[in-house]
Amino acid sequence: MIKIQPVILAGGTGSRLWPLSRELYPKQLLQLIDDTSLLQTTVLRVCQLEGTLPPMVVVGEEHRFITRSQIDALKGVPEGYSILLEPLGRNTAPAVCAAVEFCALSDNDDTILLVLPADHLILRQEAFAAAIETAAELAAKGAIVTFGIEPQSPETGYGYIERGEGNAVLSFKEKPDPATALAYLESGNYFWNSGMFAFSIKTFREEMGKYAPEMLAIMAEAVRLGTRDGKFYRLDCKTMATSPSDSIDYALMEKTDKAAVVAANLDWSDIGSWKALWELSGKDEQGNVSSGDVILEDTHNCLIRAENKLVATIGLEDTLVIETADALLVAPLSRSQDVKKVVTRLKKKQRDEFKFHRTMFRPWGSYTVLEQQPRYQIKRITVYPGKKLSLQMHHHRHEHWVIVTGTARITNGEESFLLYENQSTYIPAGIRHRLENPGVIELELIEVQNGSYLGEDDIVRFDDDYGREAGQTTEGK
Repeated sequence: MIKIQPVILAGGTGSRLWPLSRELYPKQLLQLIDDTSLLQTTVLRVCQLEGTLPPMVVVGEEHRFITRSQIDALKGVPEGYSILLEPLGRNTAPAVCAAVEFCALSDNDDTILLVLPADHLILRQEAFAAAIETAAELAAKGAIVTFGIEPQSPETGYGYIERGEGNAVLSFKEKPDPATALAYLESGNYFWNSGMFAFSIKTFREEMGKYAPEMLAIMAEAVRLGTRDGKFYRLDCKTMATSPSDSIDYALMEKTDKAAVVAANLDWSDIGSWKALWELSGKDEQGNVSSGDVILEDTHNCLIRAENKLVATIGLEDTLVIETADALLVAPLSRSQDVKKVVTRLKKKQRDEFKFHRTMFRPWGSYTVLEQQPRYQIKRITVYPGKKLSLQMHHHRHEHWVIVTGTARITNGEESFLLYENQSTYIPAGIRHRLENPGVIELELIEVQNGSYLGEDDIVRFDDDYGREAGQTTEGK
């Protein structure tokens, strides 16, 4: 029986889905279609396949806790799943190399890796399972298999695969112009490039040894020097930083003569834009897709999403409106691909709206910035039952904590005591302190910070339950 190891690539930012998708809370973590995130849907999809090993998720270091939290919230995921942590981004080829070398530590060369992006939607599970079975058989015979999605329209937002005789790949094509895309569709011999792959450890190593030997050797060393932390396996940062950055398509697939394609009709989408989400979603009688607190008056064929405030529209057509706590996007649906240009400008200007949401998730819970001014900041902090923040101190800011709901155990210098609803405490700058929830319901409090500097890097960590390093940190609480 063929042994299949699912590998889920959960990097990337999904910048075309800004302002909902941010660098520190990217597309795969969002609930876009239903009450599960795209990452959760992908994990469940591979767990439903018969005979596969527990999944491995490759994710950036900064997303490790929310990724684990989302996986642990699912039912039916085997305990043996693992999370491979990338200390920095180097595109998909190094990530896949790392997954292969990590699997090689415990599996034989014949194990088939099934590599899947975490942020794709597949609605036909039976067709997906059948395509995997075919791909695994080809991979066991030495092919490096990619999955070609049978095109439903002359889409210009995807790369294409040209199929030769049988399952052979003749060529890979870049995203085409409309006329070329139409010609591909009419030929019947071109497929959308899904970014999904299947291959054996042995074949991948042999082919990468031919075409990208430096990258393969570096990532093998990054795995060898990596460290385990429970479910997490952290690649060596210093080593990985020396790896070239490249996609698996450019590094291998366009060069190898072992490429094969399996045609698949999966009701597939990479949800690469707001327009793509509108096309996938259920619509009202006026063709609108809406969520949150919205009022639509004489509005047709629009995507309206309200995250925090009431959003009312009058007389709109074919328009995109996305509201979050700190940003509002308004654009024609037809221009949804151009959202990436806005994100590029935000990044260039080093605006927080590119990277952060007002709410930040941590292994112990979350915090939301309610107001931010030069010398004070107000946050709402939520701590899960049984969890606690690190033991820490600040050089420049003082903190006032007011308990809203639940029970808090406070460490304030040499003192340790309990606080209940409507009680408060004051943490002066320079004092070691800690916040813990000893109760069975969520702890919620309001934190008022004041001082000359309120940046998240004004935290010195002394002790932590979650493997975060002691000392000065830029990660925050």
